[in-house]
Amino acid sequence: MKREEISIVFLGADHAGFVLKSYVKKYLQNRKIKYLDFSSEFKEGDDYPDVAFKVAEKVARFKNSRGVLLCGTGTGMAIAANKVRGIRAVDASDVIGAKLSREHNNTNILTLGAWLEGQHKLREILSVWLNTSFSGEIRHKRRLAKIAKYENGRK
Repeated sequence: MKREEISIVFLGADHAGFVLKSYVKKYLQNRKIKYLDFSSEFKEGDDYPDVAFKVAEKVARFKNSRGVLLCGTGTGMAIAANKVRGIRAVDASDVIGAKLSREHNNTNILTLGAWLEGQHKLREILSVWLNTSFSGEIRHKRRLAKIAKYENGRK
């Protein structure tokens, strides 16, 4: 299956994920993938929801965009990002989870934990997530439509 065209990747990290974010930027630069960093300055003790909301709002607004968020565990960023309508963020801690999240759930934000994943593992997860397309299978479309309907207040 051909990789979907990605228009831009929006990046964000709190203080815990800031250093690891540089590896993500380098990965994107080496592959000539356009990105915009919403956390360009290190701020000790910053709050992950602030950057998660900024990135998630951009991903929700721009077609064919994706987001990558980094914090200590990845969990907080995923929780915050998923509060934004239209966002399907995954806290992927392995390659299989990253791949299936794209194929089955059409995730548009990947969150990663700087305390949990090393540079090599992060690169593998990121690569698989960016290069995997949504399968488009009827059952997955149906399930995502149910989620969107609920999200939009129509149970």
